[in-house]
Parts: sequence; structure tokens; C-alpha cells
Amino acid sequence: MNIRFLLNGEPVEVEASPTTTLLDWLREERGLTGTKEGCNEGDCGACTVMVTDADGVRTLNACILFLPQVQGRAVRTVEGLAGPEGQLHPVQRAMIDHHGSQCGFCTPGFVVSMAVAHLNGRRDFDDQLAGNLCRCTGYAPILRAAEAAAPEPVPDWMRADAAALDTVAASDVAPGDGHGPAAFTPGSADALAEWYEDHPDATLIAGATDVGLWVTKQLRDLAPVAFLNRCDDLRGITTDDLVIRIGAMTSLTELGAFFADRHPGLAEMIRRYGSVQVRNAATLGGNIANGSPIGDSPPALIALGARLHLRKGDARREMPLEAFFIEYGRQDRQPGEFVEAISLPVQADRLRCYKLSKRFDQDISAVCGCFNILVEDDTVTSARIAFGGMAGTPKRAGAVEAALTGRPWTEETVRAAMAAFARDYAPMSDMRASADYRMQAARNMLLRAFHEDRGVATDVLAVTA
Repeated sequence: MNIRFLLNGEPVEVEASPTTTLLDWLREERGLTGTKEGCNEGDCGACTVMVTDADGVRTLNACILFLPQVQGRAVRTVEGLAGPEGQLHPVQRAMIDHHGSQCGFCTPGFVVSMAVAHLNGRRDFDDQLAGNLCRCTGYAPILRAAEAAAPEPVPDWMRADAAALDTVAASDVAPGDGHGPAAFTPGSADALAEWYEDHPDATLIAGATDVGLWVTKQLRDLAPVAFLNRCDDLRGITTDDLVIRIGAMTSLTELGAFFADRHPGLAEMIRRYGSVQVRNAATLGGNIANGSPIGDSPPALIALGARLHLRKGDARREMPLEAFFIEYGRQDRQPGEFVEAISLPVQADRLRCYKLSKRFDQDISAVCGCFNILVEDDTVTSARIAFGGMAGTPKRAGAVEAALTGRPWTEETVRAAMAAFARDYAPMSDMRASADYRMQAARNMLLRAFHEDRGVATDVLAVTA
């Protein structure tokens, strides 16, 4: 298929297979080898590129970014950060001055992440660089370089891409059949619904943070395919006094920002969900639709009473989110049906989310527990509790909820309710955790929720003598 975008300030037109990754094309077709292949799964950040569109500037992992996803956008690699006369970007100069480059393999990805943070005025460098792995453990000089560059003005050339986007504006693409060199790139949910009903075996590609690995790791042929990045009517969050509605194509970055002051426990969990690069690409609808038993968003949304909105052609239906997950690898989604939106009631914040993983940031959960427990006059009036990593699907803890509801909100009640976990879950042992460990962790999360609600400090990162 034919793709047009800006590359380091210059318009390019590419004829390529729709599942060619940007990383492969940059290195093999353009000789831009500064963008590195490390993990090839969006984990190490060596492939980080800068992408600009009408919504702003963000970092993305080129190794799991397919070429159609940059249609009509602007891409800058590390080779495009210097000025037109060869002037170094402030972060490049700071990396030199502070000896931030060691073996050099990770350096281009770090520099691109730092340049985007610099452009966006972000100084939370521990977060902004969490998705960039330095195998030489040289983080201290890299962070010093980021801090030193932060006060410097943004170079004029770094703002040029946004003004030039109209030269590669996305044009309508004929539907085709999604096979061979073509792929369907619908411009609306209506167009997607019509095509997908006729091609129910097609692969829908949203952020590609999971689907990308089907190509890079499993070498799968995904045809026919449809890319959803132009379906703007599937993106965004709307709210009134009663309901919050989240479009399926809303990114995890947008979701975290929206919930930061509404349900900060959910926002904090999202901050640990992958890296900045992954959150910039990953969509809420994709995280739900892939049906993973360890997806981090479903437990929180289930605890908040979320409902899932599905569409097939012109027909729409909705269900409680927990009902979508039937068993491992099986969801209540018909052929040709796709996730359109997620809605949840507006409510006072009582949500507490706890993510347990071997690595604190950017790791897959061993257990993810979310608690929405309402208490009035020291009595539990309702409880919605959901877990990931405890069953073949994200699953509510119905027996635990019943053991709490109507009883005094005391440690005695909580400890008595902990026994009910055995009626709700029979977790498995795998490389992330044993069944016994998962069960004990889930019980302890309930106890932590109680103590945190009573004002006891429960920060697992706090170190005291």
C-alpha cells in the first residue's frame, strides 16, 4: 500500500506491505541505523522515534509501529534532531557534556525520548525515560544530562513538523480487501463496521502494542488487516453528571491524564502500565478486546462498574465488562463485532488499585487487584472487587464482596473475608508467581486497602529504618 508521511522534515511516499514495521523500513530502506533493534517488542526503547500529528508530539516504539500508522504524520529519528546547519540539539550537547553515552547502543533512543520531553516541557524524567533501557547501567549521567538540557529553549527546527503536516495530509484510502499490498484504513467507525461485517476474519490493528509482536516474534501473516488509527470517532472521552464514556481508540496516556484527579489509583496504575512509548500507542479497547487474563485495565474498570459497548454493522449491544470475559482465550464477541466504547458511572473516588510485578515499572502483572468498597457509618454498604492474574480471565471476587457487604469496616471483618478468596479463585503457578503466592498476595491487597483507607501509610516503595 502507499503511505505518505514526513521523515526528518522531508515528505516521503512509501510503497510497502502494511505490516512492515517502521523500524525495518528505516534501517533497511533508508539506511537510518541510529534507530536500533533491541528487544523488538517495545520494551527496551532503543527504537524510539518522535511522531507528530494534530494531537501533539509523542514518543513511539518503531519496532512495533506499522507503516500505515504513520500515514499523514511526521516522524523524526535521532538523525533528524540536529539543526539544518548541524547544530546539536540541547539534549545531544548535554549527553556529551555529562558523559551520558557508554556503549552507545541505547543512546539514540534515550536522546529521542529526552528531546520529546524537552519539547513538551516534561521534567519527570524517571517516568519519561522508564521505557529506555541502558544495559550499561549509566542512568545517573543520562538523568543529569536531561536535567541540564531542560532549561534550554526548544530549537526552532523542532517545531517545524507540526506546521508542515498539511503537505502529507492523510487522504481517503480505497477499502480494497485488506490482502496483499493493500490494507483497509477506515476513516470512521461506520466505515469500519461495514467492512468488518464483510471481513469477520480480519485482524483489527489499533495501537499494535500486542499485535505488533504477532509479526516481529511469531512471524504471522495477519491479512486481511484494518488499521483503526484514522477512526477519530472511536477516540476520546466524554462525560456528564452521570456517565463517563471512553472511545475504544483512546490511548492509555489519555486515559491516565483523564483519571488523574478522578480516580488517582487507576491513574497511578496506568503510569506503571508499559512505558511512555507503549502508553502513547496502546488503546483501551485493544487492552480489553485481546482478552488477556493479566490485562491491567479490566480489573479497575470492572471495580468501577464499567459497561462494554460492542458494534456489528448497524447493530449495537452492551454488557457489564466482567461478562465479556467467558474463559481463557474466549470472549463474548461475535465475528465481525468490535469494541466501540466503554462507559462507567460517575462516582466518588473509592478505588484502590494494586499492581504486583517483579519489576516495578513497565512489567506484566503477577497479580493486579482493584477495590471499590463503599463505607457508610463504619459499615460496608457495597463492594466491587476484581483481579487480574488470579484466573483465566479478569474476574470479580463475588464471595469476598459478599463477606464484606453489610458488615462493620474493621480489620476483623477484613481478615474473616480473606478466607473467601479460596471460593473465588484457583490461581495457577507460572514463571511470574506460584499459586500460593498469588493467593496470599490477593488477600494482603485487601488488607492493604483497609489500612490505606484508615490512613495508614502503605507505600511499598517507602524505606524506613
